[in-house]
Amino acid sequence: MRTRTGLAAVAAVALVAMSVWVTAGSTAAKPGGAVVTRDTVTIGVDYPRSDTDFWNSYIQYVPKFANAMGIHLITTNSENNISKLAANVQTMMSQGVKGVVIAPQDTAAVIPTLNQLEAKHIPAVSIDTRPDSGSVFMVVRANNKAYGLKACNFLGTKLHGHGKVVMLEGDVASINGRDRTQAFAACMKSKFPGMKVFGEPSKWDAATAASQLAAVLNSNHDVRGVYMESSFALAGTLQVLRQHGLLHPGASPKHVYIVSNDGIPQELKDIGAGLIDATVSQPADLYAKYGLYYTLAAVQGKTFAPGKTTHDSTIIQVRPGVLEDQLSAPLVTKSGGTYGGIPSVRYTSKSLWGNNLK
Repeated sequence: MRTRTGLAAVAAVALVAMSVWVTAGSTAAKPGGAVVTRDTVTIGVDYPRSDTDFWNSYIQYVPKFANAMGIHLITTNSENNISKLAANVQTMMSQGVKGVVIAPQDTAAVIPTLNQLEAKHIPAVSIDTRPDSGSVFMVVRANNKAYGLKACNFLGTKLHGHGKVVMLEGDVASINGRDRTQAFAACMKSKFPGMKVFGEPSKWDAATAASQLAAVLNSNHDVRGVYMESSFALAGTLQVLRQHGLLHPGASPKHVYIVSNDGIPQELKDIGAGLIDATVSQPADLYAKYGLYYTLAAVQGKTFAPGKTTHDSTIIQVRPGVLEDQLSAPLVTKSGGTYGGIPSVRYTSKSLWGNNLK
């Protein structure tokens, strides 16, 4: 995995934001030199975790967009713990937030927290995941079923519809894990029935994924593809393939094709080096931007309807009263070619957030 750059600065910004809460009628310095006044909207953002490059990138983007929008931030980190998320939101409410942005990794267990926010008339925006029920002003995520479909079409095309592939799955407690897993498996079954899929419930855990991949390879030396549902498995996958003598360049007939999800800088670098073959770029920057944008809009009393947006996405109604802004998440490859009818973006494109993170 890549070295996490700029985390000390991000942590400092987060600590400052957490330590400054301004009551009506007062002013104070805000990170970036702006001034917090009684008219500044205070929004709470809970970071779901900080143990992956993707979420650390998201953490870097949030204060930048908050500063540009004139938002006073209160931030917490629930560390992939739903009980801690609930406690963090309670703290935010006691500090007077007008809205919250959350990314619940357990999409069922978050419902009581959403109910509490609704009772206090505090709008919530969920980024990355969609709660199974409960009230949210907007869900901001990409179409995760499309992630699985893109990975399926890339591997199926590259392997000409034959061979064995391993799917290192996310946690089925998350709608993202369910969507990616179900879509990949259904696509393989219907479009590439000659391929065998080993579905491994890795639960977004790197050590578990590496152990599961090693176990499959021990008895299946002819595995030709790996689909990682997140970059959490990137370093471990490469290490296990290397240990089994299966990390060959793309031109080799023994090459194992690897597709990841996230679009972090390390993935793009590895595509260029021929270590992996593709990823789906999950928009960490746009999660930060539009999570804050919709929360601020909710506080200001604005409303939205299903349809195309001006930022290359589509708002859909997923159930009565709940809208989801499905952001763009392109397939990324070395060549920028089309696979199974799905176009890809070349790994060097400046349109990718992973090439613009500083």
